[in-house]
Amino acid sequence: MKITVERYHGLGNDYLVYDPNNNELKLNKENAAMLCNRNMGLGSDGILEGPFIGENHMSLRIWNPDGSIAEKSGNGVRIFAKYLKDAGYVQKKSYKLVTDGGLVEITYLNEDGSRLRVSMGKLSFWSDEVPVTGERREVINEDMVFGRTLYPVTCVSVGNPHCVIPMREISKPLVCKIGGYSEVARYFPERINTEIMKVTDQNHIEIETFERGAGYTMATGTGACAAAGVAYKLGLTGNKVIVNMPGGELMVEIDENWNVYMTGEVFYVAKIKLSNEFTEKLRIL
Repeated sequence: MKITVERYHGLGNDYLVYDPNNNELKLNKENAAMLCNRNMGLGSDGILEGPFIGENHMSLRIWNPDGSIAEKSGNGVRIFAKYLKDAGYVQKKSYKLVTDGGLVEITYLNEDGSRLRVSMGKLSFWSDEVPVTGERREVINEDMVFGRTLYPVTCVSVGNPHCVIPMREISKPLVCKIGGYSEVARYFPERINTEIMKVTDQNHIEIETFERGAGYTMATGTGACAAAGVAYKLGLTGNKVIVNMPGGELMVEIDENWNVYMTGEVFYVAKIKLSNEFTEKLRIL
């Protein structure tokens, strides 16, 4: 059994693309986690498995590095779209792709498909759609306790759940400290992604992210959309902002119906052929 994967990154958020049409191994929680392991595997922030080809659509499955399934990933969707163009699955400038977190529409902005605009769906602040425990309400500026500290939290779904905390200063150690508690907090029955956000001006914000099932990441597409949506909802920015992250920046736009659009770049790194020994180890997991 021969296995090949492709490595890409979006703003330092790196993914492996596993094409089931070219490989025989069936991915599961254990072997996906092994592939993502940075010491004993290839190392990755996740795996993009697909395309799964239906009669009128293509879809993908997104694996977190702990082997759990993610509903949606902004960087992952852009990377997968670049792969589809590289591999010849897509020739059109625009098309729709099915994710577990809903339908996304992708538009290539240059010839090689490295710069893309993605329609990420509709933002929702409603507790039952994020989800957040308690009565149905929009979860905006609610006091929540993470690790014995009280924070003003706004929660939003971008097809996956996020809690966003505006702060005067942000850092990697701080988001890791908060995220270690917030990811598994009692408020969030399906766990949650956490962004701490600093508003620079009406058109720029900065974020640091702790992802559910992945931990600290240098950049996040859905997190950028979530934070931009929260900043706009709270009246801190306009509806079009540049989101700065340690890995780079994304442009995020929000329309009058709270549909969110993300524009950014991705980079192709390598095609990797796994050894027979490692392939066998994955097969028996």
